[in-house]
Amino acid sequence: MESPLWRLPMGRVVGSWIAALALAFGLAGSLCLGPPGAAPAAAATTQRSSVPTVDVALVLAVDVSYSMDTEEQALQRDGYAQALVSPEFLNALKLGPNGRVLVAYVEWAGEHEQKLVLPWRLVDGPETARAVSAEIAAAPLRRVYRTSISGGLIFSAHLFEGMEYRAMRKVIDVSGDGVNNQGARVDQTRDALVAQGITINGLPLMLKRPNSNSLDIEDLDQYYEDCVIGGPGAFVIAVRERAEFIQAIKTKMVLEVAGVKPPRVPLVVPVVQPPRISCTIGERIWGERWNNN
Repeated sequence: MESPLWRLPMGRVVGSWIAALALAFGLAGSLCLGPPGAAPAAAATTQRSSVPTVDVALVLAVDVSYSMDTEEQALQRDGYAQALVSPEFLNALKLGPNGRVLVAYVEWAGEHEQKLVLPWRLVDGPETARAVSAEIAAAPLRRVYRTSISGGLIFSAHLFEGMEYRAMRKVIDVSGDGVNNQGARVDQTRDALVAQGITINGLPLMLKRPNSNSLDIEDLDQYYEDCVIGGPGAFVIAVRERAEFIQAIKTKMVLEVAGVKPPRVPLVVPVVQPPRISCTIGERIWGERWNNN
């Protein structure tokens, strides 16, 4: 693919990086201001348009397969709910020419196991952010069999077809703790969605070490980098410790809403192409395990 893909490792540095990013947002906001009474050209263009515009339409696509235990699911859910009302997110929201975004929340597992938990909601400030956060937090947790990242991506992509707003960017934020083992090939699905102008970012959850009884792989972050994410500015943030979970989600959503690429040095490592891990490794492992190949 032509678009550069980036990996942002998690660690102690992320907390200070978020603080710096928030400061940059404040400075960027002041730089965007013109003379008193002057309106930005982008905002004026938006006002003239008959179709309301948002800076980004963001689908939060989260894994609810049985490989996720209930504690991990609760952490994942809380992470998104907290990120929406965080000062960093709300500051990022102000950076866009329209100052508003659309957010949808999808749960996925097997090829035909997707649920729209939260349809498109407009977030344009603290009040709407709190309302959306509360809706996400109130939804009951559930667990479903199999892992079809491709199924989750396809389902999420269809949501962009029914929007009442024009989106300057379309982003799917996919999180999960395993590889695709059912449904369409994930890399081919990724390529098809990128061709439609959709960016896919990844949050691989690497809280458990794979064992002989699991369908997981050691380098899930590399799998996400090479087989799942794509589009302009696409990136991966890997989570290896529970303590990193909420901060990682906050970091990811701030970047997505602000439309900011992660800094290249020293935190970011360019992704290697072609894939270092087979994009069909999950299907192969499942076939070998259950003699379905």
